[in-house]
Amino acid sequence: MHPTLADDLARFPELLQSARDFAVRELDGLDDRPVARLDRAPGADVLPDGGAGAEGALARFAERWAPGFSASAGPRYLGFVTGGATPASVAGDWLTGAYDQNGSGAAGSWAAALEREAVAWLRELFGLGEAHSGAFVTGATVSNTVGLAVAREWLGERLGVDVSRDGVAALGPVDVLSGSPHSSVGKALSVLGIGRDRLRRVPVLPGNREAVDVDALERALAALDGRPAIVVANAGTVNTVDFDDLRSIAALRERYDFWLHVDAAFGGFAALSPAYAALVDGLDAADSVCVDLHKWLNVPYDAAVQFTRRRDLQVRVFHNASPYLGLPTGEPDFLHLTPENSRRLRALPAWFSLVAYGRSGHREIVERNVALAARLGEGVAALDGLRLLAPVRLNVVCFTLSEDPTPKRVAALADAVAASGEAFLTPTVYDGVPGLRAAFSNWRTSKADVARVLAALSARD
Repeated sequence: MHPTLADDLARFPELLQSARDFAVRELDGLDDRPVARLDRAPGADVLPDGGAGAEGALARFAERWAPGFSASAGPRYLGFVTGGATPASVAGDWLTGAYDQNGSGAAGSWAAALEREAVAWLRELFGLGEAHSGAFVTGATVSNTVGLAVAREWLGERLGVDVSRDGVAALGPVDVLSGSPHSSVGKALSVLGIGRDRLRRVPVLPGNREAVDVDALERALAALDGRPAIVVANAGTVNTVDFDDLRSIAALRERYDFWLHVDAAFGGFAALSPAYAALVDGLDAADSVCVDLHKWLNVPYDAAVQFTRRRDLQVRVFHNASPYLGLPTGEPDFLHLTPENSRRLRALPAWFSLVAYGRSGHREIVERNVALAARLGEGVAALDGLRLLAPVRLNVVCFTLSEDPTPKRVAALADAVAASGEAFLTPTVYDGVPGLRAAFSNWRTSKADVARVLAALSARD
């Protein structure tokens, strides 16, 4: 064994303690460090020939790279939809690395059984029935891709084509209908060979909405003359957290032939609260569902889950036929359900957080975030020079400058807030108007943090 590696092994407990102490210092400083770093990163260094050992690597990281990492784990990182990592999920993530299980299958480990337990708990949390099976994947993009891959196979079933063997070209043109699809849907369609341009946008409801007009969707389906299609519905749109009427969309299947995929990346967590659960009424009727866990479940990157009613078709798409892997019979191994063969046990941090805080603990995070978003929305509406672009429906505040909201001026506002070190917001365009989004999903965020964000917005030039 290399002497440096042997020394690290002999001192492994002390090395973990050093990493633990460093991590604690970094997390303790989240409230005071800049939320985002806008300055330039160091230039690339040369690969060392002689290693410095784990302690040396930690010291080098702390000096050279740690100062430039964002405080995305903290309470005022409101860009994208970024959760933090609860204490229990960090512990689970640490153990994920320590155990280093390959979660591809059940051979030789209980890891796959733990993932199935976590999936079952999440299925219950989101109000889905036992007809839905699921698996962990990296994020919403892969979750949407898996769901749409199964939908693609379903289209083949309806048209008498085995897409997994004959290829997507055997299907002919595919119709994918959606009101306000997330950009990851187009990416998934590109990956799956269906094509980005096969995504047809259906009119949304009037009155500053992003939810699809169900009557317009029905007209679009009727125009297909019985040809099967894919409908992508939204449970929480990215700009304003609007929700499609899932129950009414599902009812259209009595007259039209389509696969219903629901992108519930973060809006699915509305199911945790009695005050907002009605927003996802009908989610259980979906053929496939996407939920992102490193958003509102507050587990470390990367983690998401996908659900489908047609595991048989999922296996047809993703199975890996090899003597050393075994055949997907009975309860199929996870390697037959997702694009990955080698799979990190990303279920473990989620399992830890669910056990530690239960349904009520995660409900409290959701309800607090929603209340804080409403508080920020009220504050933005009261500030001179700013206006809301849409009502605050759940946990995202979408706003812009009151006058002359050009991309350049809105970007300058975002940069000024980031440069203050107080908050980080991401840009968007809503109804043709450049704006900013403040998305609340971090378990640490408090009223005091909202006050600091409003102060940063007030102090803009």
